[in-house]
Amino acid sequence: MYIIIAGCGKVGQSLAARLAKAKHEVVVIDKNHEALSSVTSTVDVMGYQGDATSVQTQLETGIKKADLLIAVTNDDETNMLTCLIAKKTGSCKTIARIRSPRYTNEIGYLKEELGLSMSINPEMVAAEEIVRLIQIPSALEVDTFAKGKVSLIGIEIPENSILNELKIKDLPSKVGGNALICVTEHAKEVIIPNGDTVLHTGDKISVTLSMGDVSSFLNKIGIKARKIKNVLIAGGGTISYYLAKKLLQLKINVKIIEKDRNRCKELAELLPKAMIINGDATEKRLLMEESIEDMDAVCCLMHQDEANILLSLFLNKLDEKIKTITRIHRNSYEELVTELPVGRTVSTKNITSDYITRYVRSMQNSIGSEVESLYQIMDNKVEALEFSVGEDYKYAGQELKDVHLIPNTLICCILRDGKIIRPGGRDTVELGDKVVVATTNMGLKSIQEIVK
Repeated sequence: MYIIIAGCGKVGQSLAARLAKAKHEVVVIDKNHEALSSVTSTVDVMGYQGDATSVQTQLETGIKKADLLIAVTNDDETNMLTCLIAKKTGSCKTIARIRSPRYTNEIGYLKEELGLSMSINPEMVAAEEIVRLIQIPSALEVDTFAKGKVSLIGIEIPENSILNELKIKDLPSKVGGNALICVTEHAKEVIIPNGDTVLHTGDKISVTLSMGDVSSFLNKIGIKARKIKNVLIAGGGTISYYLAKKLLQLKINVKIIEKDRNRCKELAELLPKAMIINGDATEKRLLMEESIEDMDAVCCLMHQDEANILLSLFLNKLDEKIKTITRIHRNSYEELVTELPVGRTVSTKNITSDYITRYVRSMQNSIGSEVESLYQIMDNKVEALEFSVGEDYKYAGQELKDVHLIPNTLICCILRDGKIIRPGGRDTVELGDKVVVATTNMGLKSIQEIVK
């Protein structure tokens, strides 16, 4: 497809790299020459220096033949205007990043009036992801499929767990239920396992199961779930506002530490039930005064990556049981922090790229088997996808034991008529099903592609 990206910040660069890797023809527009050079010198895309809200700029970059325009500049109004002009000038689909809380209640109206195919609020989506992580304190990551009915939970096998030295095929007899281990990481090697794969203490695993079965599963494997009562948020930005609002709705006590006094006043008005503290969240004295050791979870969401990492490292040394979530902005830090005890990392850039990449994939299939959800897990080495099964799937009704999948691919879960099915060899995939798949083969667009 021919895709135009307006905005060459961190999100724009991430999208350009992903879409170019998927063999799309990509043009990036930005006013800043240095920002353009940083992406065109490393990724196979075309760069155009100009104003994306200019009709002439859009014409010169090929809006008439474009399949999709994605507006991800740092300004919501610019993104909306860029998409509106693209709809009037060309005939492409449009996606806008709209982040400000003032548009939250108006997003449906804006999508309709501007003709947007999709809008995304990265901070709100990130807040929802953090809430899921907080609700399951022992999880390294929590992703959901089938509109929340199915969870994919990443955990580390604790000491003295019944999973230690257990073959995966023996899991049902030991644990029961519909849990299915679909990805394992042992000694930094990530694989899609089979029934003979042996688990070990310290391995990281990703498990699919219904949300209602999570606590029971964790207890059975030796991870004691505890109720979250107190959460501290370091930093008072937009993502912190969305997160605090959701946590307060769940009757969780929230403290926010923010340096800027004026921002504290705003938050106090917006979140009257939260405790707002004006101060520096990297000061040990302040943290101890606010009983940091009594917190069940701490979310490091300050603007500076260094401050977030520093606080996370301090928390790990203070008490490893405190659930820590660390926001990372800079690309160069993402790989480095995987080697550090900073808890679960969150990147709004990656969240935005995931959502938009999923939409692009669904656009490419004209028959009906679309990617409905997409997550990159295990440090982006594995993709977990939810497909809706359309007419292109030629193996509907065949038992799975007779369907040969491509290497390093596993069907993790089938949702049919509201019922969750843990797939076995005698099960089938039918038209209309929702199917969750884990694979190391990046870029799948249809469930048809998982079959040899």
